[in-house]
Amino acid sequence: MEKNEEYVGIVERIGSGGEGIIKNGEYTVFVPYALPTEKIKYRVLKVKKNVVFGKMTELYVPAEDRVRPKCSVYEKCGGCQLQHLKYKLQLQLKRKTVKDCLSKIAFIDEKVLSTVPSELEYEYRNKLQLPIRTERYGVAIGFFAQNSHRIVPINDCPIQPSWCKKIIKAVRRYVSECDVTAYSEESKVGLLKHVVVRDVDGKLLITFVINGNELPKRTELIAILSEEFKSFSLFENINKDDTNVIFGEKFRCVYGPEKISSSDMGVKYEIGPESFMQVNDLVRRKIYHDAVKAAEIIPGTTVIDAYSGAGLLTAIFANRAQKAVGIEIVKEAVDCADELKRINGLDGRMENICAPCEAMLPVVMERERKSGARCVLVLDPPRQGVNEKLIESIKKSRPERIIYISCSPQTLSRDLGLLTGTLERDGQELKKSENPEGLYKIESIRPYDMFAQTKHVETLVVLSRKR
Repeated sequence: MEKNEEYVGIVERIGSGGEGIIKNGEYTVFVPYALPTEKIKYRVLKVKKNVVFGKMTELYVPAEDRVRPKCSVYEKCGGCQLQHLKYKLQLQLKRKTVKDCLSKIAFIDEKVLSTVPSELEYEYRNKLQLPIRTERYGVAIGFFAQNSHRIVPINDCPIQPSWCKKIIKAVRRYVSECDVTAYSEESKVGLLKHVVVRDVDGKLLITFVINGNELPKRTELIAILSEEFKSFSLFENINKDDTNVIFGEKFRCVYGPEKISSSDMGVKYEIGPESFMQVNDLVRRKIYHDAVKAAEIIPGTTVIDAYSGAGLLTAIFANRAQKAVGIEIVKEAVDCADELKRINGLDGRMENICAPCEAMLPVVMERERKSGARCVLVLDPPRQGVNEKLIESIKKSRPERIIYISCSPQTLSRDLGLLTGTLERDGQELKKSENPEGLYKIESIRPYDMFAQTKHVETLVVLSRKR
């Protein structure tokens, strides 16, 4: 098979990224937006050994499971991968993705429970990030196309709430009426780079990221936004670096309160423009509720929250356990967690430690056990998963239960393989263990649809120490 050649084929199955998969002789062909049973024509875009990436050019007979995407730029934007698939089948696909990763990566054959759906199939995101650039035809406001920095202009986004359309309208008006320039990645000049919006209980934190020292015509911008929104705060963030990082270090509040107060599961907290929160509030609450239940907290339980971030989950556990200890390496996040402890009156029940998790876990475990505590470990790592040094620390300190919240089935599978003993290290590589004798057994695996209409999936895994 050669690049730019066209072929006709029948889609046999769907991949974890939502791509249709076709067998063509010795080649496996991945075609986005194609569904099983469909007969399609596709053009070859890339050939890598016996793996081919193609683009559908003609759909002869659509599958019964195909639906019309709500987004007008669905296949151009690339932010969603599954809008063309019925929602109940999206949930089945995500369960299959988790199960397949566990089997292929970690040789784990455990039951994966059905995916917990998002109550909102659309309009669920509490955060919007809009890149703004100067392009050949003028100022472009929208999303980056997949694997590029080319902006796909949009007027709205169906997975964002109704305020998204108003934000885009207001930004366009501000740029036009106030003669505001947009950043050019070619010339490195131009002022406006991104607009980032966070929704906290219907109140908006709106940040304009600029390649300069201050926003021009702030009064006019505030007036434009006030016509669309009753309750909002406006920030400017200075980022003059030419990198993929959206925010610079310096924020300035130019209108409204600097933070917005909210609460979850009895914990009060404050959200600022750079605070991290999961993008789907309803699904986040389901996961946290189920994580607390899975911890099986009894009198004398200490919960150790590794990768604790700003401390919300730590505080939720501190309200229920004898004590909760958060371990986080980022000082700014630990400072936020300390403030969370203060405003919730959790002195003596919540402790926040700024240190590498792998170094502090054995120390904290030994201290808590000496006081007679039963220890439960919560792992909520970033997409790259748990540091392998921390895996070794877990094996040495041996908490009674582990609650693992993951946003990547691939790194989750690797980490579970190491904890359950199905994987072992051989030099620089991980391989299947011939005699799996791990310290932990898996009690349950449950996917959650945190990111409806996309290929991404959140997973909650409960492990207990073998007796």
